[in-house]
Amino acid sequence: MLRTFLIIGAVYIGYRLLKKGYDMTEDQADYLARTIYGEARGEGIKGMQAVANVIMNRVKAGGWYGASVKDVVLKPYQFSCWNTDDPNRAKIIAATPAQLATELNIAKQAIAGTLQDITGGATHYHAKSVMPYWAASMTKTVTIGNHVFYV
Repeated sequence: MLRTFLIIGAVYIGYRLLKKGYDMTEDQADYLARTIYGEARGEGIKGMQAVANVIMNRVKAGGWYGASVKDVVLKPYQFSCWNTDDPNRAKIIAATPAQLATELNIAKQAIAGTLQDITGGATHYHAKSVMPYWAASMTKTVTIGNHVFYV
């Protein structure tokens, strides 16, 4: 009886995780690294770290943003490198582990919770070259490289 209860409990927990977006067959660090590569590969370590911070801040916030790294980065029109019409999408999909070494290192630190948040808790950012409509209603925290960060 106890064994049956434990099995049912484990199945239920697994179902809840899958429903929330946790796909245990997918490598969350890989999604994070590819997003860092697509969004900030020309921004240096600090710029890449800042993008990782935003993604992890969204994961922590949950709700609309999503329940996992994969949910957050693949949410439509949130990280442009994953948009189907963005030229970066092909680059991030084709990137090899060797090309993503730095990004994977940052991603693993972020997921482990050991990557310092240098964005002041930011959940949004944009390139300095644009001014999205949502920026006016948010509080700017920092500018790092070519990106402006907000809470």
